[in-house]
Amino acid sequence: MRSKAIYVLSVLAIVLLVKNLHAMLLPVPDDPMLYFQLAAAFTAFTCFAAALAASILYLVEGDFWYDSLAVAITEVSIAFALIDLVTGSIRTRLIWGAWWNWDARLTTTLICFLLYLSYLVLRTAIDEPSRRARLSAVFSIFAFADVPIVWFVEGPGSTLRGQVQSTVYWNWVALLMVASILVLLRFRQEEMRREIDGLRRLAHAV
Repeated sequence: MRSKAIYVLSVLAIVLLVKNLHAMLLPVPDDPMLYFQLAAAFTAFTCFAAALAASILYLVEGDFWYDSLAVAITEVSIAFALIDLVTGSIRTRLIWGAWWNWDARLTTTLICFLLYLSYLVLRTAIDEPSRRARLSAVFSIFAFADVPIVWFVEGPGSTLRGQVQSTVYWNWVALLMVASILVLLRFRQEEMRREIDGLRRLAHAV
């Protein structure tokens, strides 16, 4: 079932991305990099919210399934936040002549990126599974407090109009599909890693 979902999402994502590339390179005005930057940012924010939900569910249910889902989503979120930072830096270079100008959008996104990167560092520093999952969930909730700040600084609704807005949002849908594929793949790996870790701990106990 999961493999079928990955195949279906892959096909739909490819179709949408091709459609969006045609719109970005031909009829839609403005620089094409803008559409990837904003769509990547929206995708990262959406995934951060999903990771928050998974973290809360772990604290409520105590099921490691939610912990595995949270870390899988967070890793994918960080990747899209990095895309946002890189494309934003390139656009800054093209517009202002400098790779970084401490623009509020880029700066708050960088802080958010570093917070979630710290989440992954925290997980590597704790060996005991229950303690690692619990502290990671708490840290995820703490890190998400920066996401609304970044969102309001971005102010997407006030700057997007007409076909530009439509193209950005369709690109967002396409990147969400790509993110879903990556989460499913990374989640499978995390489940396998947890099973192997459990067997290793059992062997050591015996």
